[in-house]
Amino acid sequence: MWSYGSDVYGDKTLDVVGFDVEATDGSIGSVDETSHTVGDSYLVVDTGPWIFGKKVVLPAGTVTRIDPQERKVHLARTKQEIKDSPKFDEDATYNDDAHRDEVGAYYNRFNGTI
Repeated sequence: MWSYGSDVYGDKTLDVVGFDVEATDGSIGSVDETSHTVGDSYLVVDTGPWIFGKKVVLPAGTVTRIDPQERKVHLARTKQEIKDSPKFDEDATYNDDAHRDEVGAYYNRFNGTI
């Protein structure tokens, strides 16, 4: 869940901050932050006005494709699944173990539908 597929993000030097993010059913915002730590890779996506400025943490395993020419990151999740994800708290350590476990458990329940 917390690693990119080898065919998704082969060029680790590519910076996807600022790329648009596409759910299976449309745009959800843009990449605000990334982590490429082995086994703990994720995106922080700023959803802008779509969810009233909410940011969400998406495990790297939700990414199906990165298109550097279009500057887009494609996900295997719907807008509603992302909207219903665990709350992002900028004031807390959102990438701490407890939050990572909560986010991982949330997205792992969709594993059969990726």
